[in-house]
Order: sequence, then C-alpha cells, then structure tokens
Amino acid sequence: MKSRDLQTLWWDWLGTSERLLRSLYEQTAALTLRDVARVQRIQPELDSHVERMREIDQQAVTCTKRLAEELGVEPNLRGLVQALEKAEAQQLQGLANRVTVAARNVQDVLQKNRALLDNEMTYINGTLTLIAKAATDGPTPYRALGRAVVHTHVVVDTAA
Repeated sequence: MKSRDLQTLWWDWLGTSERLLRSLYEQTAALTLRDVARVQRIQPELDSHVERMREIDQQAVTCTKRLAEELGVEPNLRGLVQALEKAEAQQLQGLANRVTVAARNVQDVLQKNRALLDNEMTYINGTLTLIAKAATDGPTPYRALGRAVVHTHVVVDTAA
C-alpha cells in the first residue's frame, strides 16, 4: 500500500480532532456557565491539541508531496487518487472525506465558542461602561452613600 504513511497520519489527525472536539465542548459548557476557572484549566489542553493537529498537518503535506513525486503526479488528493490502484484510491478518498468533515466540525465549534467569548466580552464592557458612567455622573443615592462611607471610615480611622 503506497499511501499507508499518509493514511496513518490522517487517522492520527482524526483521533486528535476527536479529543479536541471533546475539549471544545467542555469549553462551550464552561463559557455558558461563566466558569472562568474551568475555562482557564481547559485552555492548555486545547492549545496542545491544536498544536498537535498543526504538526500532523505539516507531516501530511510533506508525505503527500513525497508520495506525489514517487507516483509522478501533482501533490493533491485528485492526483494521488488517479495514480493509485482503485481499492487504495477509494480508501484514501473515503478517509480524506472523513478528515474534511471532522475539520468542518472543529471549525464550527471554534466559531461558536469564539462567538460566546465575544458576547461575554461585550457584556463585561457594557457593565464596566455603566459602572464608570455612574461613578462620574451627578449625585445619585449610590454616589452619596459611597462618599458617606468614605468619610465615616476616615473619622473612624482618626478616632482609632
């Protein structure tokens, strides 16, 4: 089998993508629950899975180029499939389709999590804007209470 190395790399990529998806779903739950500690705990795991997938991608590109040179075809899936025997070509094409679907799933979950993060940041920014506005605007019951508390603490500190 001429494409054994490439298929092995793709199977490894598929396994890593499954582990990444599990971690991404856990991140989705943590983001939804606003569990910052959990999000921070998951992040190194996500980074390692993404880095591993990039390494596998690079190895697969190198392997594809080498195989294409051996077969005398262009270094793309179509060229490889046309040059391989029918059974091996079908196997390679089927595996390539699985990799494509898995890549789309990972991309979809990444986009969903990015949207959740963006929404959370917008919420935090809005809250901080309201707090800053309330602190700088004219007298309000909260502002007056805040000043009274500060003066009370100063008086207590002086008496102590």
